[in-house]
Amino acid sequence: MNKILLTSAALALILFGACSGADKSEKDSKQDTAPVVKTMQVNDREVNQIGNYTATVEPELINNISSSAPNRIKQILVDEGMRVSAGQRLVVMDDINTTSYRLQLDNAKANLRNIEVDYNRALELYKIGGGTKQQVDQMETQLVNAKNAVASAERTLLNMNENTVLTSPISGVVTARNYDPGDMTGSLPILTVARTQPVKIIVNVSESELSKVRRGMPAIVTFDTYGNEIFNGTVTLVSPTVDHASRTFGVEVTLSNSDNRILPGMFGRVELSLGTARRVVVPDKAVVKQPGSGNHYVYVYNADGTVSYNKVELGQRLGDSYELISGVEPGSTVVVSGQSRLANGMKVKVTK
Repeated sequence: MNKILLTSAALALILFGACSGADKSEKDSKQDTAPVVKTMQVNDREVNQIGNYTATVEPELINNISSSAPNRIKQILVDEGMRVSAGQRLVVMDDINTTSYRLQLDNAKANLRNIEVDYNRALELYKIGGGTKQQVDQMETQLVNAKNAVASAERTLLNMNENTVLTSPISGVVTARNYDPGDMTGSLPILTVARTQPVKIIVNVSESELSKVRRGMPAIVTFDTYGNEIFNGTVTLVSPTVDHASRTFGVEVTLSNSDNRILPGMFGRVELSLGTARRVVVPDKAVVKQPGSGNHYVYVYNADGTVSYNKVELGQRLGDSYELISGVEPGSTVVVSGQSRLANGMKVKVTK
């Protein structure tokens, strides 16, 4: 009987040991299958806030060249893309009516001379008692009317001359030509001349950025045409009203363009320095983009050995790192390697 009890006790001990070994083995197996990751502690620091914007170049001033009345074009002396100077002859119109207006002016001047003679004679007669005050007053009225007629004819002839030979009021570039010699002028200007010294770029800034933008602040501008070459500009105007469609404010950046290399219509990239802000900075390899969306995430390692899948808002790219606007607290430990096997709340094993 004692032998039987001893055998039963020994068997129970063996079974208990086997179960304990199995549990331990299973536990070790689970630990071995936990994803292995590398982590890094991240902190916040001062980051320069750079505003980046895009827009096309506009001329500083635009003049449309046209005649004040419909007329036939005789000559166009410039073409699109040509540079012109203030006062330069651009277009010659048909002058068929100029002779008629000049004759009208000559007649008005001759009439004035005759009336002046009659007025002076009437005035002399009145002084010696040979005429009446009424006659003098009538002649004076005629004299005033004759002078007005001469002035009107001179203005008409001057206007005709100005609309016969059209000149450029500014120095700039011909940006449009809408007619050819022999055409009758219509609703469109014959030519458009744009002043390109300086030029301007109007960008749109958000309401949150508006308080950081001021007149006179410097701007860095680059153009696709000139690669990474930097052009220095200045903020010359900040719109006081918001665009209701985009909820942005227009900011005008002016460039001197002394060498005329920047042309209207060029695509420009404008960079404004908007001060600094304290931001968490993480390595770029810590950032995971969710497939099929524009969302970005960072795995944060928790004290209990699990990871959290934190959605983040990216700021600027800083070399091989990203500025985070939100999503990760300073002092957090983030996963920088091994994210492909992770899920939110999963236990992980950290390796050096």
